[in-house]
Amino acid sequence: MEKNKITLKEAEKFHGHLGPYLVLGLLAGEIALRKLRCRKYFSLKVRVWGATKKPKSCLIDGLQLSTGATYGKGNIQKIENSKIRVLFYNVKNNKRLTLSLKENLIKRLAQLKGHKDSERFAKELYKTGPLKIFNLTPLN
Repeated sequence: MEKNKITLKEAEKFHGHLGPYLVLGLLAGEIALRKLRCRKYFSLKVRVWGATKKPKSCLIDGLQLSTGATYGKGNIQKIENSKIRVLFYNVKNNKRLTLSLKENLIKRLAQLKGHKDSERFAKELYKTGPLKIFNLTPLN
């Protein structure tokens, strides 16, 4: 297992249940830390659009777990929008990365029926490569 990688069990314990948006937050944070070559907790800032209401807001718990950015430290911010997008900013080297959800994933999320279906899909997502679920846009 990768160093600092959050397990599904740890995420579920923190969040209270397992769902796809929680997993998307975990995966988004992990890919951002790798791509931006930054460390958890203090080396980055995170802005999240479109995740202000449940279940989409569960994405934020996944982001906090995977990146260490928290509301208490003030390095994560949520912004009202109709579409989910996450901007990661490495404060040490000024590199930025924006992630958004691929259109086929958005359609699949809209088709989920009930908790068991959502939990099953969350487990599938956890095993999926990030390039299959996210659009990545480096900004510099």
